[in-house]
Amino acid sequence: MTTSSSSSRTFRLGVLNGDGIGPEIVPASVAVVDAAVTAAGGAPIAWHELPLGFSAIEEHGSHTPASTLKALEDLDGWLLGPHDSAAYPEPYRSQLNPSGTIRKHFGLFANIRPAKAFEGGNAVVPGTDLVIARENTEGFYADRNTYRGTGEMMPTPDVAIMHGIITRAGTEKIAHAAFQLARRRRRKVTIVHKANVLKLTTGLFRDVCREVGRQYPEVEVDDFHIDAMTVHLVRRADEFDVLVTENMFGDILSDLAGEIAGSLGIAPSVNSSDTHAMAQAAHGSAPDIAGQDKANPIAMILSSAMLLEWLGARHDDAHLTDAARRMEDGVARTVRGGMATRDLGGTAGCGQFTAAVVDAIRSGR
Repeated sequence: MTTSSSSSRTFRLGVLNGDGIGPEIVPASVAVVDAAVTAAGGAPIAWHELPLGFSAIEEHGSHTPASTLKALEDLDGWLLGPHDSAAYPEPYRSQLNPSGTIRKHFGLFANIRPAKAFEGGNAVVPGTDLVIARENTEGFYADRNTYRGTGEMMPTPDVAIMHGIITRAGTEKIAHAAFQLARRRRRKVTIVHKANVLKLTTGLFRDVCREVGRQYPEVEVDDFHIDAMTVHLVRRADEFDVLVTENMFGDILSDLAGEIAGSLGIAPSVNSSDTHAMAQAAHGSAPDIAGQDKANPIAMILSSAMLLEWLGARHDDAHLTDAARRMEDGVARTVRGGMATRDLGGTAGCGQFTAAVVDAIRSGR
């Protein structure tokens, strides 16, 4: 790891604390980002806190105010905390939730979700180190696969209908993202589908992914049905590299993979288009432990590192790329040193763990 004395450009990042444990893990991530960027010799991040979630409903009459979306358009990226939309009062509870709103507004088609076991952690399958590339704008997520309204309807009180949408254009974009990612890793992509039953929809997804794969001859390709994939992950998650799949399958598999790697509390993700990116932990708002200093900040910290890595690659900024590596190393060293939150079998609180990661980054050990 190298440090340069020259300063990079100043990046402007949004802070959306969200609900539940969000106001604990998002500020924790901000502190770790600041420490890592400083250690890497980069210019300080310019942070912009914006309203979102339950507090935004109370103050602005919307869980995702138009002013927040407008402000995000002018930022380089942002950190999104979890939301507890199930607890929102109507009509907000029935609306597209905050993360879905932002993903749809900005066309964040790629949801990249790593699952990596830590040395000293409590992984179900030690050695797990895979990434799920989840298509993020269509598939069987009815709340974001139409231009207006949603893909759900009730023609009678006793009949509910949902439709899923798979397009060649949407599949090509996530397939390219998956194969480019695999090319930087262990050069293997696994396509996950259900083409034996959903022949036209996930069959199209599988076939288009295979077509894209032929443009990357150095990457090995195989495929599994979604039900079989869950079994393979439980038994041999350590043998997989990059999994590419549609929206709902990817959501389910990434939760499973996070637990296999040790805990959903260590499962990060970044949501991106070609021009925007958002750091968002894969887990929820955990309202049962909110405000008790019990939350695990790892997923949000590593999501923020993924955002820095994305920005570093897009803007050719070595300082941000270096800072991302420092964040990952700081978390790994802290866990390896025996400190862990309750979900990983330890006793550390969110604040204590965060302070230890900051110290590890600053000390370089």
